[in-house]
Amino acid sequence: MVAASWDRIQARDWSGVIDLVADDAVVEWPVSGERIVGNRDFVAVNSEHPEGSSIRVLRVVADGDEVVSEVEVPHGDRGVFRAASFWTVRQGRIVRGRERWTSLGADPRPEGRAGPVEPM
Repeated sequence: MVAASWDRIQARDWSGVIDLVADDAVVEWPVSGERIVGNRDFVAVNSEHPEGSSIRVLRVVADGDEVVSEVEVPHGDRGVFRAASFWTVRQGRIVRGRERWTSLGADPRPEGRAGPVEPM
């Protein structure tokens, strides 16, 4: 179901996304300090993203009602973004989410770790 929501966001199938997200769902973005309440606001925020990006689902792991997804979203002009998302699903709909979005290289490796780590 979470993978289907990413597919629908990629396809810009906003009515399909609304079908998968509860009316009163709460999705938090702690990195930017934002909270989205309700499936219509969730669609409004996601529909504002510029054309030209694609979504590649890297993994989805589920344990009962709890689902974790990791996606990569490359955009030609804006770079590559990644999200680790933690979802709660009940009765076939997303009721809660907590997503951590970042862009590749946004948090560079400190120089002091140059010896024990290698770049990815």
